[in-house]
This record gives sequence, structure tokens and C-alpha cells, in this order.
Amino acid sequence: MPETLHALLRSFKSNRPALGIWLTQGGFFHARSFAQASSNVSWVLVDCEHGLVSLNPGVAEIVAAVHSATADPPSAIIRIPATGYGVEGQGSGGVNWQIKYALDSGARGVLVPMVSTPSQARSIASDCRYPPLGRRGFGGAYTHGNWGPNVTRNDYFKTANESVLVLVQIETMEGVKNVKEIAEVEGIDGLFVGPSDLSITLGYPPPSPDPHPEVEKVIQKILDATHGAGKKW
Repeated sequence: MPETLHALLRSFKSNRPALGIWLTQGGFFHARSFAQASSNVSWVLVDCEHGLVSLNPGVAEIVAAVHSATADPPSAIIRIPATGYGVEGQGSGGVNWQIKYALDSGARGVLVPMVSTPSQARSIASDCRYPPLGRRGFGGAYTHGNWGPNVTRNDYFKTANESVLVLVQIETMEGVKNVKEIAEVEGIDGLFVGPSDLSITLGYPPPSPDPHPEVEKVIQKILDATHGAGKKW
């Protein structure tokens, strides 16, 4: 079966720092240039929340650009527009179909903003995994092709649950309160701090360029909880 370990997942498995690029503009050649910027770049995050990139069809072209840039390309990760609030109490909301678009594009993982409770995290993890681990629907005519020229739909289906990364952002007071339980949710691979929204919700100005010292203490708490659960941060 073709190799489905990708750059960011390899960094995770080897406990190496993973340097990346935050992409806020679209364009095939623009994205490819970023992906070729350095062999030390292991991920390119495509920002569909605050960036100027459409989730569909724009993301699929950017994912293709990133993953065809080099022989060993960085991993394309999609930050979806919908927040974790969209899943509380109803199981999916707008988050479900946005995750579906992102992963069907061939992205190596998703980043979901403003996740504040363990139930939100569990719902997001389920949306990213095929049964029996989750409820992700099987489809996508281009998904497997963006994982490699020799990857078939069946190859992708067999390996996706272990290869796709699920990352959530801690940006709210409630998220900080529940961070230990969020980090312990099975199927969540890593936690990501949103320093600007976290600062605002705690009553401090956005970082410029560094967060307020009191916010730094909260960030350290998130780091400790994440590593304590054996997850990435």
C-alpha cells in the first residue's frame, strides 16, 4: 500500500518541532511557492476562518498545489470557518459539512476554532473519522489523488483514520476551564492556542507581538494539560 505518513504526522510521531506557514490568500502558484519555501516546513495551514480563501472549491486547488510542490511536501491543514460552538447539543451544525469539504479536498487535517467543551471535541473527532470510529461519510472524487498518484480510494479509506490529524483551538474562558478534559478526548491529536481571542476573552488586549504576561500563564496551563494527555500542542 502507498505510504500515507505525511510530513506533519511524521513530526508528531518523532516528537520533533513542526515549523509551518499560515496561508491567508488563495491561488495555486502562490500556495505552491509557499510549500517550496523551505525543506524545514512540515505544514501549511490554509485559513478559511479569517483568511481570503473559500472553503469550496478554493481549498481543493490549494491542497493540490501544496501536495504537488515537492517530492516530500508539507502537510496541508485547513482551518474551517465554523467554530466549535456549532456542534454543542446538536452533533454537527455547520462544522460537519465544513470538515467534510476540507477532508474531501485531500487535506491532511483540520483545525477547528473556539472549542470549549469535551462534547464539542468528541463531536469534531467523530466528524473526522470513518465508521466505526466516527461518522464521516465516504466520498470525494479527488481526495485520494491529493494523497499521492498511486493512492486509490480504497487505500485512502483504509488509512485515513490513522493519517488525518484533528486539531482544536482553545480560545475561550470555558475552553481554558475544560482544557484537561478536551485534551483527553480520544481522536483529538493536538490543541492549538488562539492567542488573540484568548487574550480578549481574558480581558487583555491582543498580543503585540507577545501576549500579556497573565495570558502567557494561561498558555502554559494549556501546554501542560495537552502534554499531560500525551497530545501535541
